[in-house]
Amino acid sequence: MRWLAVALAAVCFGCAPFQGARLYQSGTEALDRGDTTVAIEQLERAAQLVPAASEVQNHLGLAYQAADRGADAELAFRRAVDLDCSNTAAAENLRVVESSSHPRAQR
Repeated sequence: MRWLAVALAAVCFGCAPFQGARLYQSGTEALDRGDTTVAIEQLERAAQLVPAASEVQNHLGLAYQAADRGADAELAFRRAVDLDCSNTAAAENLRVVESSSHPRAQR
C-alpha cells in the first residue's frame, strides 16, 4: 500500500499529490475498518487533489458502495476505468455495479 501512496505522490510536483496520497492511504484504512463516513470524506478529498489517480477513484467507489450509494459508486468506478483502462479491479467493480443496477429482463 505504501508504494502506491509514493507512486501517487510522484505523479505530479507540489504538496497536493503528497496530501492526496496520504488521504488515499488513510481513507483506504478507514474503509478497511468499516468507517465509510471517514473513508468517503478522505477519498473525496484525495480525488480532488489527485484527479488523475484511477486507484483513488476505485477506492472511492468501494466506499460509496459500502455506504449504499450505488449511483455514486458507479460513477467513481467509471471514472477509474476512464482514467486507466488497465485497472482490472475498477473494471470488475464497474461490471458488478452495472449488473446489479440494471436487472435482466424477465423471460
